[in-house]
Amino acid sequence: MKKLIIVVVIIGAVFGYFAFDLNQLLTLENIKANQVQFQQWRDGSPVLVSLLFFSAYVVVTALSLPGAAIMTLAAGGLFGLVWGVVLVSFASTIGATLAFIVSRYLLRDSVQKRFGDRLEPINLGIEREGAFYLFTLRLVPIFPFFLINILMGLAPIKTVTFAWVSQLGMLAGTVVYVNAGTQLAKIEGLGGILSPRLLLSFVLLGVFPLLAKKLTDWLKRKRATPGG
Repeated sequence: MKKLIIVVVIIGAVFGYFAFDLNQLLTLENIKANQVQFQQWRDGSPVLVSLLFFSAYVVVTALSLPGAAIMTLAAGGLFGLVWGVVLVSFASTIGATLAFIVSRYLLRDSVQKRFGDRLEPINLGIEREGAFYLFTLRLVPIFPFFLINILMGLAPIKTVTFAWVSQLGMLAGTVVYVNAGTQLAKIEGLGGILSPRLLLSFVLLGVFPLLAKKLTDWLKRKRATPGG
């Protein structure tokens, strides 16, 4: 019954989001057009505006609604680089963790029960190196944010580990987007923010810890082998 209630609430929230055209508020054009008004609100009530923005960001990410990237840009234009990064970093982590917990509560038992034998090798790998895999997935912005939350909710990784690795892994992308948002009036689209070279840098940075661990494990096994 509890699971059914949660599902109904989530569906209702997502339906309301689109039914009332709230998605139209989170467009680059709308944010740019209302930037001055947003800044006036911030100047008048900085704490309240920060809390409202933070809460809205948590809801958007927790429900896997479109608009998180636009809100990240808006954070830069509205709050500046430092405070914008702080707000987005913690709000995105909390939202992702909530989505992770809901996915685990609603889906994990049924999925593991049905596909447990097939998932066993994956489960073992996640138990050993889940933090490294998650860090890589988080660091590369091309992987869908919501999909990572859902899939990791099905895997044997601790909630605390998921939270801190997610925050650390998303930090570089957060800084890039928030920094770009400080020049919000000049931005014409999301595609121009992340160049292929920058994406490659994220990929290499994310893969490096995993490769380093693999190399360390290989060297340990070689030293433990007689004559190695």
